[in-house]
Amino acid sequence: IKHELVLRYCAPSSLEMPSHVKEYVEKFPNAKQEEYTDMREAVKGANVLYVTRVQKERFEHVEDYEKVKGAYVVDTSLMKSAPSGMIVMHPLPRVDEIATEVDSDPRACYFRQMENGMFVRMAILALILGTP
Repeated sequence: IKHELVLRYCAPSSLEMPSHVKEYVEKFPNAKQEEYTDMREAVKGANVLYVTRVQKERFEHVEDYEKVKGAYVVDTSLMKSAPSGMIVMHPLPRVDEIATEVDSDPRACYFRQMENGMFVRMAILALILGTP
């Protein structure tokens, strides 16, 4: 059974998904791509919201970073409009892109994600190093 995968990219125009990524995804016939600038629209019907921080170190000029930081924040208001079964993931650490009030929402799974990632890295190291 093949399922259609819909990737929704939501970012300010200055941080849109790079064309080489979109071109790569286009090679997969069951993958559809959509672009949004409004997060409320982007989460409609979503199963997963994967959030990352705006990385200050990737900007040449601090002014450019200041224009977009905090532009998208996951808070309780957004979560009220999001599907009840949608999960929120984040690689951590966060800056201000997810309000701490969201931590208690059962759909917030970034702490479990972090813990599971640690176990996966431990397993990979054990495989590489062998067990004593």
